Amino acid sequence: MPQALDAPRLLRRHGIRPLKRFGQNFLIDRGALMQVVAAAELTGKETVLEVGAGLGALTRELAVGARRVIAIEVDRRLLPILREVLEGLTGVEILAADILEIDLGAVLPVGPYQVVANIPYNITSALIRRFLESQDRPERMVLTIQREVAERIVAGPGEMSLLAVSVQVFGVPKLGARIPAAAFYPRPEVDSAVLRIDTHSTPPFDLSLVEPVFRLAKAGFAQRRKMLKNTLAAGLGWPAEKAVEVLAEAEIRSQARPQELGLEDWAGLARAAIGLGLLEESRRLSRGDGVA
Repeated sequence: MPQALDAPRLLRRHGIRPLKRFGQNFLIDRGALMQVVAAAELTGKETVLEVGAGLGALTRELAVGARRVIAIEVDRRLLPILREVLEGLTGVEILAADILEIDLGAVLPVGPYQVVANIPYNITSALIRRFLESQDRPERMVLTIQREVAERIVAGPGEMSLLAVSVQVFGVPKLGARIPAAAFYPRPEVDSAVLRIDTHSTPPFDLSLVEPVFRLAKAGFAQRRKMLKNTLAAGLGWPAEKAVEVLAEAEIRSQARPQELGLEDWAGLARAAIGLGLLEESRRLSRGDGVA
């Protein structure tokens, strides 16, 4: 059983201070680490991609349960620590790279894989989108993220957000264990949570609707306190009466607000907008085509 890391001592010995720009709050509490690993339900046959390996505390635990671990770390200062902590472990590959900049195709393993990571709060949305919108998306993502953000992602109709729609189109998110700020070094200002996303083997609606759903949702949530008929008209350049018409065609109340809609509502709205030719029209307007 790996011993708990003495993160402050380890960092001092290597002359390293955590950097805010990398969002470096290292998860070091072993109980919390095991909650992350448990959420991944590893069988020993998996390939796991870990983003932000940090000091290697989670990497060590993953190496025990998975067949192969690809540990990615953007901060090259931490590489000597990673090599020291992971010494003697087999099936672990360390890559120095920025996950938001590299070519995923050159990093992703052949075949099924999981993403398991303690990720910086400041790249949460971008990182989730990067993987879920990729051609070879993971079977599962298990992430420690800010608890408030995790709660937004798993929300249902009535409390939906653009982030929730973006995630739930591609998978089923579940809120896991709460991880207190004290489990990290340095200690962040807020608590975290384990978020698990099991990606869909088949999408909840036809893939041709994904892009229209995102366009509609982005416009709809631009001013989430306003009624959908107003935000759609403003965001997509529709006449007000057309926004009302498309909502009626989709059997959605004209007074509805974007947070009230579930995935099927957004899909129905996309079908109605396509049927009425409104999305093609808004695309031309956004490009400036046909405008006097």
